[in-house]
Formats: sequence, C-alpha cells, structure tokens
Amino acid sequence: MVFSQTLRRAAAQNAGGYRSPFGPKYSTPLHWHGLTTRSAVTAGTIASGFGVSAGVFLLFFFGEVPRVRRDILQKVPFLDEYFDRTIAPEDNPF
Repeated sequence: MVFSQTLRRAAAQNAGGYRSPFGPKYSTPLHWHGLTTRSAVTAGTIASGFGVSAGVFLLFFFGEVPRVRRDILQKVPFLDEYFDRTIAPEDNPF
C-alpha cells in the first residue's frame, strides 16, 4: 500500500520548517562525487608541487645524457651556456 503525503505535510517539508535564529546555520557545500572546490584546489596544489619537483629532478638526473642536454636543457635561455659541453679547439687532441 502506497501512502501519499497530505497537503499540510508536503507544504511543511517544502517550507523547511522552523529555524531558530540562534541555531547553527547549516549549508551543504557544492561538490562533485564528494570532491569540494576547496579539497580539489588543495589536492591540485599538492600534486603540482610534487610534479614540478619530480620534473626538475628528472631533468637534472638525465642532464648528462647528450640527447636530453641538446634537445631540452640547452634550449632554456639561462641554462644554455651551463649545459654546453663543447671542447675548445686547443684542448682537442685530434
């Protein structure tokens, strides 16, 4: 047997009932599958910090590989002279 709401009960639920002005002001934050904007920004900040530090580590770790040095590191404006490993002509034994 299905019970239908009476008009009085439906009106009371839609009105929200009595709220005391001295009680807590509850509000539900906007979320997507439990992920709020604040937690998404926090997680994004932490993930970007880890990503940048991992990227810098990998570039300097593989900085002695000639292909990485030539194709990536020498194209950075201030690091091009630092990673230039050319041998001066007077030091070349051949």
